[in-house]
Amino acid sequence: MQVTETLNEGLKRKLSVTIPAADLVSRLDAKLEELKGQANIKGFRPGKVPTAHLKKVYGRSAMSEVMTDAINATVSDTLEQRSERAAAQPKVDLPQDQAKINDVLDGKSDLAFEVEYEVLPPVTLMDLKGLKLNKPVVEVTDEELDAEVNRVFAQNRGYTDKGDGAVVEQGDRLGLSFVGKVDGVAFPGGTSDHAHLTVGSGEFIPGFEEQLVGQKKDETRIITVTFPADYNNAELAGKEATFDVTILHVDGPNQGELDDEFAKRLGLEDLAALRNTVKEQMESALASMSRQHIKRQILDALDDGHKFDVPAQLVEAEFNTIWQRVQHEVEGHGRSFEDEGTTEEAAKEQYQRIAERRVRLGLVVAEIGNQNEVQVTDEEHQQALLAEIRRFPGQEQQVYDYYRQNAQALASLRAPVFENKVVDYVAGLSDQTEKKMTREELAKLIQADEDEVPEEHHH
Repeated sequence: MQVTETLNEGLKRKLSVTIPAADLVSRLDAKLEELKGQANIKGFRPGKVPTAHLKKVYGRSAMSEVMTDAINATVSDTLEQRSERAAAQPKVDLPQDQAKINDVLDGKSDLAFEVEYEVLPPVTLMDLKGLKLNKPVVEVTDEELDAEVNRVFAQNRGYTDKGDGAVVEQGDRLGLSFVGKVDGVAFPGGTSDHAHLTVGSGEFIPGFEEQLVGQKKDETRIITVTFPADYNNAELAGKEATFDVTILHVDGPNQGELDDEFAKRLGLEDLAALRNTVKEQMESALASMSRQHIKRQILDALDDGHKFDVPAQLVEAEFNTIWQRVQHEVEGHGRSFEDEGTTEEAAKEQYQRIAERRVRLGLVVAEIGNQNEVQVTDEEHQQALLAEIRRFPGQEQQVYDYYRQNAQALASLRAPVFENKVVDYVAGLSDQTEKKMTREELAKLIQADEDEVPEEHHH
């Protein structure tokens, strides 16, 4: 076997490979020997078919199998000898001339072909000790806890339909339909046939809920509101809008007190236990937000600390995955890039950078994991599968079967778990400064992270 390197540029490699005809013929003989035992040909007893006859019957097809096996074996042996790891499946270029291929298949000439691939770059890790990180610490205030407990109370005390002559009061739960307009023209996303709203919950834009008080069931009113200046849709921010609102039904809250009796109905010992449970849930949600922000600081630091070329093939594959989803979202919502305040070109550039960042971080995270023996246990893998299944209530069996039959999808659940374990490992070596802040401030930090570089949401 002869191997000549014809290109070595950055991570790109191109090799010219020749497998001598004699090698292929001896591989073919071994293959035919194997077939001899299995061949079932009229007029011959099993295992007694002469090789020459087998060659006549199976020669070409067996040889093309031998050729494929020889190519695969040669490529993987060559990479091993060169101590290179291909970033993706190497591309094999066979001669285009059918006559040449026929000569190879007939065992008359050597097989010459080209192999193109990109190598995985060697990753030299930065010093991971003592990364300076800010650890957000948010205390649950009594006001927030009261508000949350009241929300649980409002949600669970139940409502009763106030009937046909109903008039809307604070605290009522409504079914309503509406059409929102700016300058008399209905705007996308501003229409609903049947929405639900608890009056006074502040779920809708400021001023909307207050204007419904006193409205009767089946009555239609026009209310006027102004979108907040920092509204998440730039098209509507700061604009005045009207809504034609019809009340479909009015449900009033059932009477009852927020007391031990109520807590017992929810299966808790008393009101204090209810407050405690709610507080724990709030704290756990805040801790998870804090972890998310720490993770982002770690990934940013790893991105800053490692500058090396990454395989274009991997970046392209990552970009295509992201771009498909972006297009799907834009088209699915009937929006254009201009609506989002950008252009397709600018968006492509941004996502190209994100794809490159993800590939580089993937290689860095893998290297940290390998050097420090971070592993995902079977139990953790199983837990990731269960968490994934729980996201699809009612379809658990289908989701489970899908992963059981699809090894690649099952393996992909390992990646985010591995990444989080590596992040935890780096966090353990870091130097964290606690920063007290409010929930809003932390939410703003996370939003700013997202605006800068949208990360994958595996969870």
